[in-house]
Amino acid sequence: MKSPISGKEMKLSYESRSLNFRKEDFQLNSLFYLCEDSAEQFTTTELDNVNLLQVYNQYRNKYKIPFPNEIKEIRLRYNLSASKMSEILGFGINSYRNYENGEMPSISNGRILQLASDPKKFLSLIQLSDVLNKKKKENLITSVEEMISLEKKNFFHTNVENYLMKNTLPDLYTGYVKPNMSKLTEMIVYFAINVKPFKTKLNKLLFYSDFLAFRTSCFSISGLKYRAIKWGPVPYNFNSIFEYISNGNHIETIIHDYGKGIMGEKFTSFENREFNSELFSDLELSILKLVATTFESSSTTEMIDFSHKEIGWIENKEKNKLINYNYAFDIKQI
Repeated sequence: MKSPISGKEMKLSYESRSLNFRKEDFQLNSLFYLCEDSAEQFTTTELDNVNLLQVYNQYRNKYKIPFPNEIKEIRLRYNLSASKMSEILGFGINSYRNYENGEMPSISNGRILQLASDPKKFLSLIQLSDVLNKKKKENLITSVEEMISLEKKNFFHTNVENYLMKNTLPDLYTGYVKPNMSKLTEMIVYFAINVKPFKTKLNKLLFYSDFLAFRTSCFSISGLKYRAIKWGPVPYNFNSIFEYISNGNHIETIIHDYGKGIMGEKFTSFENREFNSELFSDLELSILKLVATTFESSSTTEMIDFSHKEIGWIENKEKNKLINYNYAFDIKQI
């Protein structure tokens, strides 16, 4: 963005500020463009939105209020319209749609939304509701009961994925996104098709994708948690995650023998496995493409060196700590 004062390109900068929301103060990394000649600060609608989302995310996290994408997923899971969900939960007729579009629920409505995310508890809410006619109510109850039964059958598979992804409620260490194995799998497939990276490089491609997404939108793509280890940032449980995805015939692992007991794992696409772009937003797809093209020709050693310049790794490497997503605002290499 060019300065309206000097006409020169301005630098994207940030500073720590406090913003009051619902009578509480929250700290954020307030983004702005800096005109170095005049020291004036300028923002755009996009930057203002990112700044506000930082506060909203903290508020949701503090009071365990579901995020907009979660709220939409809850409704789609039960195959209901937004207006019908509002009626069943006792909200205003347009409330659920507004919540899906980013409006902040009250704390009490946030708790009801959390209850609705659990089919067993949602079943109780349906039974207490009198807004559906007898036939529709019976059909919905049957559908939810079948969903509960199916979850019991898939208990082992679901819990394996939860363990691998260190599944928790969205927070600053997941990029305010619930860990999503399906999206992570597709991210890995995308890089296996377009980059064919070794394991260490793949770790860095995932890191830069998630953290760049957070810097741009205040949300990560996969919900992965990352740790700072000797070779740079890596996803939590990355070895087990890659093995799980490889065993599911999504990617193929090729072992390279360099001699003297040194082995390397390289990932390529599995047979005719194609990348499913439908799971991603246009912004997320553009970020995956940018990361792939930026680092396509970089060696594994270069990727390690790049990541060792990132403050998120530098400040957490000593004890292999988790890297919170606020470090996304300090990313240097992309």
